[in-house]
Amino acid sequence: MRLLITGGTGFIGLQLALAAKLQGFDIIVNGVVRNDDERFRESLLRHAGIELVHGLLDDPQLLDRITHDRDIIIHLAAAQHESDQPESFFNHVNVTCTGALLEAALRAGVKRFVYGSSIGVYAAAEDRTLDEMTPPSPANYYGRSKLAAELLVTSYAPRIEATIVRICETYGPGDFRLLKMFRAVENKRFPMIGSGANLHQMIFIDDLVRGLLIVAQHDAAKNELFLLAGSEVLTTQQALQCVAKTLGEPEPSLHVPLWPMLLAALAMEITFKPLGLKPPLHRRRLDYFRKSFVFSTRKARELLGFDAQTTFDVGAARTADWYRDNGKLRARPAVAAAVTLLALLAVVPHQHRALRLAVQMPALAMMTAAC
Repeated sequence: MRLLITGGTGFIGLQLALAAKLQGFDIIVNGVVRNDDERFRESLLRHAGIELVHGLLDDPQLLDRITHDRDIIIHLAAAQHESDQPESFFNHVNVTCTGALLEAALRAGVKRFVYGSSIGVYAAAEDRTLDEMTPPSPANYYGRSKLAAELLVTSYAPRIEATIVRICETYGPGDFRLLKMFRAVENKRFPMIGSGANLHQMIFIDDLVRGLLIVAQHDAAKNELFLLAGSEVLTTQQALQCVAKTLGEPEPSLHVPLWPMLLAALAMEITFKPLGLKPPLHRRRLDYFRKSFVFSTRKARELLGFDAQTTFDVGAARTADWYRDNGKLRARPAVAAAVTLLALLAVVPHQHRALRLAVQMPALAMMTAAC
């Protein structure tokens, strides 16, 4: 199967491309490289032998090039975190460019178009469980633009197999968004904003990628809408407790009321946006502490046979390991001690076999225990 993935230098796009490559897909990836995170992901794509075509999706020649000879498109490219941009920017990237990509897909004879939408089309769950039939009610530029793009994709359904996936909060190895929480917990500087009682149904990256590839190929996914969410519901406090336990750190005890933070975020938005500057704190960033989202995953399970399998304690542990392996967190104390002992071997003469063994054996024991 010949697959095009847009947004390939993003967290989800990269992991999707790597997984599809392992499954034997013929892949082209489109993306932009504007910062260190995207440069890092670009290097991983190159290392995996995956073709990356740079450029924005408002270039007709680029669109014809990347859609040519493709069977499936999974469209993940989006404006999302640009808090300094006006609503017109979100509409251009998320709606206009999606329409241009759809037109190019029609010209190229693409069979299936999978649109990566967002739970941002919902304001919040409040006291109910959300599903594919719940009326959307987006609360910001991003959510409104994603819903508008959904409607646009749906309008192409008679001419192309158009499937929409509303993606839940996603985390895992390679994610730099939750890294801030992990680092703050490790440094004992994480403030719980609000009560910590709001609900999340996060999905681990491996589960999401598996779900997206099922949607891209399954007959029952044709012209359908799906929610892909995690296997369990956690409060913010429970997620924080799990992260602290994973890192071997005490649960953070600092609590900050929500309303002063919301006022500060609003003041920064009013001050910074007219100057064309990104506010250091904005209201969307506080959504993690104040909005609840609970989802029904029944439709994906019954039509596609898809269920998320990774619990948050397992996913958080795997994420922490990736952060450590890539120098984003401190090594476990046992590992650090073992590395120090092994470094001593370089200065112990080879003829002092007993001394070398006295250093080597406890170091290896520490490494084994840490694993």
